[in-house]
Amino acid sequence: MKLNYLYLENTFIHDQLLIEEKLLRSDNQNWCIVNKGSKKAIVMGVSSTPNQWLEMDKVTKDRIPVIKRFSGGGTVFVDENTLFVTFIFEKSAHNFEPFPEPIHKWAEKFYKKVFPFETFALRENDYVIGERKCGGNAQYIRKNRWLHHTTFLWKYNPVNMEYLSQPPRSPKYRKNRSHSDFLCTLSDHIPSQTSIVQNIENALSKSFSINREFDLSAIDDNHRKSVQLLKF
Repeated sequence: MKLNYLYLENTFIHDQLLIEEKLLRSDNQNWCIVNKGSKKAIVMGVSSTPNQWLEMDKVTKDRIPVIKRFSGGGTVFVDENTLFVTFIFEKSAHNFEPFPEPIHKWAEKFYKKVFPFETFALRENDYVIGERKCGGNAQYIRKNRWLHHTTFLWKYNPVNMEYLSQPPRSPKYRKNRSHSDFLCTLSDHIPSQTSIVQNIENALSKSFSINREFDLSAIDDNHRKSVQLLKF
């Protein structure tokens, strides 16, 4: 099965999300998108309310871009130490129904090849190492097509977590822990981000015929656009 592989570096997450929505809505090919780093921003789920999830005085004072993606999920602060991975598939590409749980299970199985240590797992809707979160997920499912995107923490600056409020909703395993007690970084377990990207590419090549030659500009851009760069 052919899989288009788009590798990006330091692409602003807003621009990446625009690409993802275009490929989801206006294309019928299968894709994996990897983006290593973005300028600072906060990304929220489509139904999230800034006043509930963010420390708005601090966000506006420091002029941090706030983006609403087109998918659900929680809120995350991203920067140059964030690794983004997105899969977009036709329903027919896999032998499971495109519902959240089987998509998560497929992705967990894939990432266990990328992070080959026993304590890496899917916990509720997060990827964890032991009891701490190292990656968050969001999904968008259409009739014949689905998207699964993940934000992995390579490193994080605890100061950046101060822009985020204690979430109104959180997974049970968090147990009301603070950001510093709840999160962990991949940099403590993997030699480099380049190693992770190489592991992703190796895992992909074992299951798909990888294509790196394509023209994104040739894909129709006349579709419903839901990604928002919020203004305050």
